[in-house]
Amino acid sequence: MGQLSLKEAVAMALGGMIGGGIYSAFGIVVAISGDVAWLAWLTAGIVAMCAGYSYVKLNGLVDDHGGAPTYIEELVGNSTLAGMTGWTLLFGYVGSMALYAYAFSSFFSELIGRLHLSGIPVANAVSVLLIGVFVGLNLIGASETGKAEDVLTFIKVVVIGIFGLWGVYHAFHVQKLTFGLSSMSIRDPILGAAMSFVAFQGWQLLLYDQDKFEKPKANIKKAIYISIPVATALYILVALTTVSLLNISTIAVSPEVSLLYAGLQFMGTVGALIIGISALFSTASAVNATLFSSALFSRNLIDRGLLPEKIGGSGDGEIPKRIVVILGVLSAGFAVMGSLKSITSFASLAFIAVFGGMSYLAFAKRDQLDLLTPIPMVGLVGTAAFFPLLLYDLYLNSPGMFVTVLLIGVAVIGVELLYFEREPIEDVLPWLSGE
Repeated sequence: MGQLSLKEAVAMALGGMIGGGIYSAFGIVVAISGDVAWLAWLTAGIVAMCAGYSYVKLNGLVDDHGGAPTYIEELVGNSTLAGMTGWTLLFGYVGSMALYAYAFSSFFSELIGRLHLSGIPVANAVSVLLIGVFVGLNLIGASETGKAEDVLTFIKVVVIGIFGLWGVYHAFHVQKLTFGLSSMSIRDPILGAAMSFVAFQGWQLLLYDQDKFEKPKANIKKAIYISIPVATALYILVALTTVSLLNISTIAVSPEVSLLYAGLQFMGTVGALIIGISALFSTASAVNATLFSSALFSRNLIDRGLLPEKIGGSGDGEIPKRIVVILGVLSAGFAVMGSLKSITSFASLAFIAVFGGMSYLAFAKRDQLDLLTPIPMVGLVGTAAFFPLLLYDLYLNSPGMFVTVLLIGVAVIGVELLYFEREPIEDVLPWLSGE
């Protein structure tokens, strides 16, 4: 195919990050990190860049497409581990779509007022409806094109860039600009970085349908190296604006729409309205892009025998339609039942685990790769610090969510082992085979 250029690849990667991250995970990261939220985003961006570097090197070493599961299967030769990685990513994408839908409904509710119909919060209904619309569009074969994403991402970057630059200038002008270094603790920016990791996963989606790009390996490499630093810079600017103009307590109460409140301080009602409308388009676009790409990813897993073929349904050679419905239902349920923090934590944990695994794999294969060894090591050490810290924070501050995450993790691993290692397990537990 090869019809999409580097420009479209950058737009898709950048759109996948800022489209969802800036309007969804952003507020909760600021609420956790406080005045040093900018440092949390910088830390996460560095670790994500190191993971992206590892992905690029591994992608150049294999002939097939499919991202992390492909690298593990071809370079490690362990289909069970490859499959479990693929399933972990799928659950991460479910969390991501739930997060984007949750953010969409929050901005929608803030713009029209917090309404209820027959006792049901409008926000919940909007989340389900949004996901349902894009499930329907994907089932009939409609999806975002590279050219459309190019334009949409340009608009997103301009809106967020203006917000960040103008906000920092205004904060400096009124002598409110703060970096928070005088009262900084080590824990807060690292925990914030861990929580923000879901906002850095959008570039991964490029790896699942590489043939649609011109010079795919070269252009995807450049797109990753461009998009992650640009997204990080935008996050930092917006973080400096938000913490300088709003009290942390205000952000903590309504983290999902904190950008609206910050915009009101210097852009007025019209500017805040533009931010709100941009948020609606951005989060909706992120739901669609993630649903389509995760369905393509599922097709790759099915083709490799890493996902049951019957779960895909008919896909006419493009996307497995049954998995589109399954992903949509799971995402809608999570968006309705979960809180902003729980959804963000769940999705970030999934991507931290996989990004860390790919950093380790690149380091382990360093003799076969032309790489700078310290870079994947930074990715590995960073994710190794993020994962337990995020779990520990859940244990201390959200014990219910901590138990839920553990139960989901145990259930997922159990199902994965039953699927991938059924024969060895049946040898030990013959009753599973029905004999």
